[in-house]
Amino acid sequence: MNARAGSPDGQRRVGQAGEATGEVSRWEHFEHAADVGVRGYGPTVEEAFANVAVAMTAVITAPEAVAPAEAVPIDCAGASLDELLFAWLNALVFEMATRRMLFSAFEIEIAGNRLHAVARGERVDRARHQPSVEVKGATYTQLSVRHGAVGGWVAQCILDV
Repeated sequence: MNARAGSPDGQRRVGQAGEATGEVSRWEHFEHAADVGVRGYGPTVEEAFANVAVAMTAVITAPEAVAPAEAVPIDCAGASLDELLFAWLNALVFEMATRRMLFSAFEIEIAGNRLHAVARGERVDRARHQPSVEVKGATYTQLSVRHGAVGGWVAQCILDV
């Protein structure tokens, strides 16, 4: 399976209704005492993973302000979908830190316990992106990948900021 998120036609803010599907949101932040919770939704697990990555970018800056100019391949594995989500988000954090980049669009393929993705973004421009926090990493707190109550997939965790 393959999923894309973060393109102008694929990204919606919390609470905005989907056009033809009736979906209410693609991603959101949720309350946590010290850190930030992120949640991604999608009809496939790949889309939920892509949308939780967009939510992570939105903790730092407005995702729509990040041009998907440069492609970065990312491969990771996990013993379960939860562990795969943990590995995916931390791989993104690593790439953001070492490349000094932000990402806004994601193409993901999941086969078994492996994830192959292409993250698209650009180098941080402090004046334009105005980053608000630094994401240190995904945590195991509230880490979950599951079918949603009304169908589709939900991927979530708490980020250490």
